[in-house]
Amino acid sequence: MSGSSSNPRRRAIKNMVVGSLAMGTTAGAFARPSSSKEQEVYTMKGNINHSVCRWCYGGIPLEELCAGAKKMGIVAIDLVGPKDWPVLQKHGLYSSMCNGAEINLEDGWNHTEFHSTLIKNYAEMIPLVAKAGYKQLICFSGSRRNLDDDTGWKNCTEGLKKVIGIAEKHNVTLVMELLNSKIDHKDYQCDKTAWGAELAKRIGSENFKLLYDIYHMQIDEGDVIRTIRQYYPYLSHFHTGGVPGRKEINQSQELYYPAIMKAIVDLGFKGYVAQEFIPTPKDAEGQLASLQEGVRICDV
Repeated sequence: MSGSSSNPRRRAIKNMVVGSLAMGTTAGAFARPSSSKEQEVYTMKGNINHSVCRWCYGGIPLEELCAGAKKMGIVAIDLVGPKDWPVLQKHGLYSSMCNGAEINLEDGWNHTEFHSTLIKNYAEMIPLVAKAGYKQLICFSGSRRNLDDDTGWKNCTEGLKKVIGIAEKHNVTLVMELLNSKIDHKDYQCDKTAWGAELAKRIGSENFKLLYDIYHMQIDEGDVIRTIRQYYPYLSHFHTGGVPGRKEINQSQELYYPAIMKAIVDLGFKGYVAQEFIPTPKDAEGQLASLQEGVRICDV
């Protein structure tokens, strides 16, 4: 992660962690649906379980986001913690990637000085996730701070093995997110799929997987479809985002999401794909229209 405190995801996740532990067009020119009847014409294909990351729509009240998401066929919300689960449940939405046990994106499992805090946090959060009926809890490697790969693997393995038994007992999967270290999260250690897969091998549990963020991995390694196929056994979740800029995933950016989604479906993936682009419009209606566009692009 970059050193700037202006990073929007860093600010959003920091705020959510505090709350959780307490309990071809550009998007601006996207043609919004003219009526609710027009929205109802589209029928979801049912091959993708669609989700959306809460932090990207922080300006929209959660109740409103849930209502809008439900109408467009989204079945889950990513990156919410215990205090917000009742809102999701009220709208019949699932918490597809829970958060709230992490310290932040920089202070992670790869440095032993954070282990005592992380072990406590995850030991407390895992049972809460299970009790609510959810299955996945996010985690992060943390920044390198001059660590070599072997030391990072060793420290992450040592720390995570102290909580993986709790995860297995409660049937919860700890999911480490792959983030790019080139643009957005400079110095982040788990910045390549191969690095995360090696960590998964060392931990040796089906209750540890990787969150393959398509946006991040396009930036740091590219070759998205082949990489997903190669490392598929270690992947349990996907995030989207337009490259460059993490904007809409339409023709304004370089990735062709229908092909990526088809590859994921062809592998037999039954988990969730969460939209994690930052919508270009400033108003709620425009943002939800961008979200709907992204969902339909991915609905293969």
